[in-house]
Amino acid sequence: MSTAPTAPPAAASHTSWVAGGSGLVGRELLRQASAAGEPVLALLRRPLPAAQAVPGVAPAVVDLRALPAGLPAPGRLYIALGTTLAQAGSREAFRAVDLDTVVAVARTARAAGATRCALVSALGADAGSRVFYNRVKGEAEQALMALGFERLVIARPSLLDGHREALGQPARAAEAWSLRLARPLAGVIPAAWRPIRADRVARALRLALSQDGPAVQVLESGQMQTLGAP
Repeated sequence: MSTAPTAPPAAASHTSWVAGGSGLVGRELLRQASAAGEPVLALLRRPLPAAQAVPGVAPAVVDLRALPAGLPAPGRLYIALGTTLAQAGSREAFRAVDLDTVVAVARTARAAGATRCALVSALGADAGSRVFYNRVKGEAEQALMALGFERLVIARPSLLDGHREALGQPARAAEAWSLRLARPLAGVIPAAWRPIRADRVARALRLALSQDGPAVQVLESGQMQTLGAP
């Protein structure tokens, strides 16, 4: 008795979703993926100025908390979303971006088929911390761990070194002041604490996510100084 041939399983998507492509690390993720010829979908809350468009990257201006149907199925997800308490204006608004939106994007991508995820968190992230910022970052990490990605890479960079104004982002006065002090001393500051360039964080994330490894891997800032070196 003959049977109809069984269709082979669908191949995993090679499209990467990048949420937060207008920021320092997000923009580097877009640039590096584009340079490598990878199909990338940039999930954006607002359109990028034409001068800041990344060749080869498809932009999608969406509500990140409720992504629409019909987006290209993702194989990988990169989340580089984040704000500051000062910019958010309240603890509730900060949590809405750095926790609620992060989890919403990750949950949608997982349901759409993403098997690998990379998250830009922060140095000192700890769900049990008494420091509000660190606690929210840690809660986001734990929430993504619970989603069951085959591989989740979490980056915990120290102070990001880059020029936000060139990307059209609001200046962060405390960050700029800290960088002015730290840059001349970078050679003597331990790798775990010294400022780290956004391109190194992006490169380390992309490399780690492309490799086999544990279900959850945390990259501390000192590791990324080496792993993400050009």
